[in-house]
Amino acid sequence: MSQGNKEDHAALAKRFNADEPRVNWHDETLWWVRAKRDKAAHTLPEWEQLREAASQIKNNVLSNLSEYLLQFEERARGNGVIVHWAADAKEHNEIVYHLLQVNGISRVVKSKSMLTEECHLNNYLQNQGIEVIDTDLGERIVQLAEEPPSHIVLPCIHKKKEEIGEIFHRHLGTPAGNADPQFLTNAARLDLREKFLTRRAAVTGVNFAVAETGEFVVCTNEGNADMGAHLADVHIACMGIEKIIPQRKHLAVFLRLLARSATGQPVTTYSSHFKKPRKGKEIHIVLVDNGRSVQLGRVDFRNSLKCIRCGACMNTCPVYRRSGGHSYHTAIAGPIGSILAPNLDMRKYADLPFASTLCGSCTNVCPVKIDIHDQLYKWRQVIVKEGYASAAKKIAMRGMTFTLSHPAVYQLAGKAGRWVMGKVPFIVNNKLNPWYKQREMPEPPKQSFGEWYKKNRKGDE
Repeated sequence: MSQGNKEDHAALAKRFNADEPRVNWHDETLWWVRAKRDKAAHTLPEWEQLREAASQIKNNVLSNLSEYLLQFEERARGNGVIVHWAADAKEHNEIVYHLLQVNGISRVVKSKSMLTEECHLNNYLQNQGIEVIDTDLGERIVQLAEEPPSHIVLPCIHKKKEEIGEIFHRHLGTPAGNADPQFLTNAARLDLREKFLTRRAAVTGVNFAVAETGEFVVCTNEGNADMGAHLADVHIACMGIEKIIPQRKHLAVFLRLLARSATGQPVTTYSSHFKKPRKGKEIHIVLVDNGRSVQLGRVDFRNSLKCIRCGACMNTCPVYRRSGGHSYHTAIAGPIGSILAPNLDMRKYADLPFASTLCGSCTNVCPVKIDIHDQLYKWRQVIVKEGYASAAKKIAMRGMTFTLSHPAVYQLAGKAGRWVMGKVPFIVNNKLNPWYKQREMPEPPKQSFGEWYKKNRKGDE
């Protein structure tokens, strides 16, 4: 267990795994989405060139981030957008609250935004007496269930339709036992329509911000961000500073990659450009650092800031698929979350880089070529070196270091291990051995590779 956490990933995953049918369904559903991604990618002969182009554009952004941010600020203000800067989550939340206060607004609609989840904006505003209604269907479901989203793109992927039917029965008054997805979707639409029409402020995220023009783009499949932003008097867009791209023409690269990587669609249903406020309306954009500058300065981890929040790494990850998003105890779960979270709090999230098989599938599907599995491995090294690993792991690693550094000790340990597994296997084949709990121990080899090599090498000579 990582220091500072009541429960780490392993404990939370064990809880999720107690419901085996749910685990199997979760696993199969996400793999189906991963398969859709592969089919969509294979329809484009230039897929790998798109990935490389996106990666290089992001490399350019990260190398010139301050210049692009200042250019965006200048162009956005020239367009009539009000720009705010927030150093951290606390400042971001306070800015949003202040904007609502000065406009006399106590009720707000919000579309999907992983940044606001990262900053815990909902809880902050609700504690200040502000009503927040999430308008993305999946986000609305987990909000009514009083849970955080478990996936970037599919917030309630861990919920079965029967559970959603019960949630809607309790909160929206739908008939008990009705779990028809079309009926429940319509019920949510009717409930949200009144919210859209009566709320004077809308909060959205930002998928891309264009330095060249000062505009920003919000991508959704439901149109809820458009409904909120266009009907409200005040539109507050919350954006991590890494979401900048240099020119509008670069959108063509990212929009072709985003939806295909996320859900296997050719493009998101709505890719909405916001540039100038309409007469009598306000657009505010809050540019948020919250540890991103620190991550930018970490040479081994700066590439994680390329992330476009598609969720492809989650859909392919064998650990995420069978442990659930909530086991990561952070706003952004899965492989990408496991390299972002330790940057925010290394002690609290020290367990997450170890929640991986390092199979590399996440890196293979990443549309912007983030070296995710390499960063997971590097975070493990940093965490152990900084002293944030558990005592048991530290002792084990020191023992392995000593053994692997001394050939004679290594050879003796190998012989002892083969003898124990062959003569008295119950010493390792028992519940006290964590490895044995989940695996069958292998048959012990008759000789080590070193012994085999010496014997066969002599035969060759």
